Amino acid sequence: MTDQGNQTRPVSGDARAMMMFDANKKSMVVTYLLWFFLGGFGAHRFYAGKTGSGVAQLLLLIGGIILTFVYVGVFLLIGLYIWVLVDAFLIPGWIRNQNSLLAMQLGGS
Repeated sequence: MTDQGNQTRPVSGDARAMMMFDANKKSMVVTYLLWFFLGGFGAHRFYAGKTGSGVAQLLLLIGGIILTFVYVGVFLLIGLYIWVLVDAFLIPGWIRNQNSLLAMQLGGS
């Protein structure tokens, strides 16, 4: 007698690709939460795969805080927060592009 409950069935390539997509896709909600709570740190840009500009936002924040004592930092922080505000309108396109790229990569393999 064999125990039918312990046998595993092979997973098709399409099902595997769908599981990989669901596990690795970017979430619009997570991105907006990062934007809202950690926007000045560039966290939403790191999550969306825009590492270079995320580092730039982080450096602007650090430099702005340090240079606030000589009043130059205020201008850096104002520029940073305008940039972060503009990002709110760009996030949907980033996430759509990232998820489309992921789907193409998984579909081709």
